[in-house]
Amino acid sequence: MIPLETRITQLLGIEYPIFQGGMAWVAEHNLAAAVSNAGGLGIIAAANAPTEVVRNEIRKTKEMTDKPFGVNVMLLSANAEEVAQMVIDEGVPVVTTGAGDPSKYMAKWKANGIKVIPVVASTALAKMMERAGADAVIAEGCEAGGHIGELTTMTLIPQVVDSVSIPVIAAGGIGDSRGVVAAFALGADAIQVGTRFIVAKECVVHQNYKHKVIKAKDIDTDVTGRTTGHPVRSLKNKLTRQFLKLEREFASAEKLEALGAGSLRNAVVDGDMHYGSVMAGQIAGLVNKEQTCKEIIEDLFAGVEEVKKFSKIAW
Repeated sequence: MIPLETRITQLLGIEYPIFQGGMAWVAEHNLAAAVSNAGGLGIIAAANAPTEVVRNEIRKTKEMTDKPFGVNVMLLSANAEEVAQMVIDEGVPVVTTGAGDPSKYMAKWKANGIKVIPVVASTALAKMMERAGADAVIAEGCEAGGHIGELTTMTLIPQVVDSVSIPVIAAGGIGDSRGVVAAFALGADAIQVGTRFIVAKECVVHQNYKHKVIKAKDIDTDVTGRTTGHPVRSLKNKLTRQFLKLEREFASAEKLEALGAGSLRNAVVDGDMHYGSVMAGQIAGLVNKEQTCKEIIEDLFAGVEEVKKFSKIAW
C-alpha cells in the first residue's frame, strides 16, 4: 500500500499527502477548511482579490478548522507585495505560489515559520526554487485546468523528482486512485487535485459549473491564450470558441484580454456556462458525481489497493 506518511505529511503535519488546488474564485474558506478537516491541505486562492478580502478568508478558515492550511499567492497580482506581508501577519502556515518567481519573498516567509511551496512547470524553475530555499515544489502538468505550462504530468514529474532533493507534489490529471498510484510511482511525495474538488459538496461554485464538469467528456477542454503567452485550459463553450477564433485571426492582446475580463467570475458566481471561463482539467471526463471533501480524499486513497490488485505487475 502507498504509505500515507510521506515527507510532505511529516513536513506539514497533515494526514493524507494531498493538496487542494489554489483555484481562483473557487478555493475559498469553505472548501479549504473542509479539505483540511478531511486530512489534506486546503488552500485559499489569493488570486487578484484585495488584500483585506484574502485576510478575511484566512480568518474564516481559522474559525472552521484548527488543521494546517495554505494560501496560494499569485505573484502577477497587483497587490502581491501586500498579500506576501499579510500572510505573515496572519500566521499562515503554508504558502504556495504561482505565476512568477517568489524568491524575493522566500527569506522573509521562512524566517516567520511559513513553509513555501511554489508551483513549477519545468526542471529549471524547480532547481531555482530549491536554491532559493523552497520546502517543496508542486510540479504541474499541462493536463491541469487553469493556467498551464507545456509539459505533461507523465514527463514533468519524474524529471523534476530527479532534478531536486526536496519533496515534489504531482499535479495535473489526477482524479482517481489510478492517478494517485501513478504519481507516487513517478516519485512524488504527494498529489494536488483541483478539478475533482470543484464538485465537492462544500465547494461554493455555481451548480451550473459543477454540472458542466460532471457531464464533461475526455475531449471537452480547450486551451486558449497560447498567443498571449498565458495559456489557460477550460471546458469548451462559446467563450473558448470565440477566443480561439480571435487568436487564429491574430487579434491584439488587448482585444483578447477584454474578451476574457471577468469571465471566470461569470462562471463561478453567476453560472454563465456560455461566456464564462469554466476552468477545469482534462480529468473532468472521469469526474462524475458530487461528494464531500472527506469522501473524495478517502476514495482517492482507499482505492489504491484495488488498483494494485488489478494491475498486471507484482507489487
